[in-house]
Amino acid sequence: MGDYRAGLCSAIEKAGVDLDDELFLAGSLTESRNPATMDIDTKSTLEILELINAEDAKVIGAVRAELPNIARAVDVVVERLSHGGRLIYVGAGTSGRLGVLDAAECPPTYNTPPDLVRGIIAGGVPALYSSIEGLEDVPALGEAAVMEAGASNRDAVVGLAASGRTPFVLGAVRKARELGAATIGITCNRPSPLVESVDIAIVPRVGPEVVAGSTRMKAGTAQKLVLNMISTATMIRLGKVYSNLMVDLKPTNIKLRARARRMIQIVAGVSAEDAARALKEADDEVKVALVMLLGHTDAHQARERLRQAQGVVRRAISGGNVKR
Repeated sequence: MGDYRAGLCSAIEKAGVDLDDELFLAGSLTESRNPATMDIDTKSTLEILELINAEDAKVIGAVRAELPNIARAVDVVVERLSHGGRLIYVGAGTSGRLGVLDAAECPPTYNTPPDLVRGIIAGGVPALYSSIEGLEDVPALGEAAVMEAGASNRDAVVGLAASGRTPFVLGAVRKARELGAATIGITCNRPSPLVESVDIAIVPRVGPEVVAGSTRMKAGTAQKLVLNMISTATMIRLGKVYSNLMVDLKPTNIKLRARARRMIQIVAGVSAEDAARALKEADDEVKVALVMLLGHTDAHQARERLRQAQGVVRRAISGGNVKR
């Protein structure tokens, strides 16, 4: 361990990271001991779960306090994506896995191009399945990952680090900022280097974990909630939701085909047979089928209306008989 630590310290020193503060998390709230769980190892199973549940309940309020900053982030992401940019998440460990998860869910849910929302994790694909120590501690690797992803001034880059101190993430957002990308940080510590390194900082202060330093717990939950908000609100703003329905999904399996028909039935007030017929004429595009039925037009004209309306169904039907 001594040789490893020495080698790692040498690599980080060359990258310009302060070891006492950046690497070893001095003063980090997420690394502190939780006074409410000091004797958790003496509790019964039910008592352990009650303590965990009580701590988890604090996450919602911590995220709520950051809603104005989350809204600012969404507005920036929408603006970038509306002009041909991408949303890129960068993280390590649990934070990185959460970013990759959120990115991976966008294509099946909202029919987005595979690269529109992208997740980068320190260590790449192998790090999704197992812990790869050390790579997250080198800022240059974060910089290289952002460069490899082709980040530019059209993109929004979100750095994820529960501690706010992960060198890989700090290197990534620093390089993203140099490239002109909008930068957003999601961390559970303020002050922290990540907060100082980004255009918009989102900091749900969830406090010490049930097990000290186990940031896959409250901090991970907070990050997951924030990511859900950013991607979902962005897709709503981009017109991929009508009412509260995911009308831009691609019906590629039995469940999704049934969901697509059911949405058309509910919104347009038609039979299952009419919904299936409209979906077929629309080449399995739910939004096109809806505009056809609600706007009383054919598939070609429905697509043109959607194009002029920038993909927003409510605009495309132009005052037609909309069921709300």
